[in-house]
Amino acid sequence: MSDQGATRILIIDDDIEFANLLRLHLVAVGYAAVVAEDAVEGGKVLLARPPALILCDINMPYMNGLDLMSLMQSDARSASIPVVFISGRTDGETMAKAVKLGAADFLAKPITREQLLESVKACLQSGGRRAAIPDYRFPPVV
Repeated sequence: MSDQGATRILIIDDDIEFANLLRLHLVAVGYAAVVAEDAVEGGKVLLARPPALILCDINMPYMNGLDLMSLMQSDARSASIPVVFISGRTDGETMAKAVKLGAADFLAKPITREQLLESVKACLQSGGRRAAIPDYRFPPVV
């Protein structure tokens, strides 16, 4: 199946089963999704073929998602790519750093398919930023 013309989304997460589940949900609604197992691989993928949006975990080996986003902000080729963090790490300090770095959204694991698709759609339509953080009270399915 070709992804020509489809909006390309890069998923960076060391939990490959979770990343592939996200990919399946995105592909099912017409996005082209690529998975990278860590931030180093993700950085290589995004520079080789920049996506429209990145979904990124925070805690990963070699480099965490916040450090990757910091590096992205310092490179003109990647600075404008919106990043949605999807993480189980939801302490105030981590979330504040994500916001300071310019995260488009922050989803706390576990997430639902509806949360995923709503966040992706909102970030892509708004030029990379959610207008407001919605109230997520759905039971988790992913």
